[in-house]
Amino acid sequence: MKLKDIYKKAIQIGIENDPRGKDFVQKELKKRKKDYKNLPDKKKEFFDLESLENPYSDSRILFGTGNEQVKTIIAGIDMEVPEIVLADALRRKGENIDLILAHHPEGGAYARLFAVMNMQADILGRFGVPINIAESLMESRVKEVERRLMPVNHTRAVDAARLLNIPFMNLHTPADNMVATYLQKLFDEKKPYTLDDIIDLLLEIPEYKEAEKNGAGPRILIGSKDRKAGKVFVDMTGGTEGSKDIFQSIALSGINTIVAMHLSEEHYKNAEKNHLNIVIAGHIASDTLGLNLLLDKVLGEEDIKILECSGFKRIKRL
Repeated sequence: MKLKDIYKKAIQIGIENDPRGKDFVQKELKKRKKDYKNLPDKKKEFFDLESLENPYSDSRILFGTGNEQVKTIIAGIDMEVPEIVLADALRRKGENIDLILAHHPEGGAYARLFAVMNMQADILGRFGVPINIAESLMESRVKEVERRLMPVNHTRAVDAARLLNIPFMNLHTPADNMVATYLQKLFDEKKPYTLDDIIDLLLEIPEYKEAEKNGAGPRILIGSKDRKAGKVFVDMTGGTEGSKDIFQSIALSGINTIVAMHLSEEHYKNAEKNHLNIVIAGHIASDTLGLNLLLDKVLGEEDIKILECSGFKRIKRL
């Protein structure tokens, strides 16, 4: 497959599995095209044209023309300068690596990570949180993340890939959409009765089973194994953690249990204060599941070799 075909297919599959719904995403893209059309010419020069077709600013071909033929991919959750040097070392040993695939963003995709966070408000709106409250709280959190990213030297890994002439791509939100939709559907269908039932369901999934063997499996962070699960919300997409002040609104919306990848200490305290149950499925395991589900759809039966590194383990579901 050509690199650009892998990329375009991944974005399309990410849209099809977006928790907001495909129609909603298409409306957002339509609005973005209208906004671009109305921009003054001097601002159009700096507009991210890719965002007119790809709604996920944190997922991009970071280096490469897109016309490269891909037969071997080295894939990992975090592909930074050490992993790119590793790819080059493997090339020198005779491994014909055609693409470095990261989950977490680098380069411009990392600098624009904050831009995908607004989707969290729309997802919460679908779960009963008033959209005005969700949007208001997310606005300040998005600005906070934008400020945090401003001083970051985000091009380091991309520069390394460019100097070593290895195509480089990352797929963040499309993969996160896959895991969020997959797990939400699982819990909606199985209707776990207790938090322990949620853990049991997660441990039936190979990625979480593997994480458990390595001491990084699912954990009940707030609550106990015998607590009722009630209405379960899978919070695993939209860039990074949302507002720490959203938990009261989540509790009032009727959500009883949040299943997340990770939770900061401040978020933990506010969730506990609002009596929410929190199950942490695991960060790297959840990212691995999402990327595996995405690769299954993107690559299908294509004969493409995957080299695993940086926390990623390829598990096929074809």
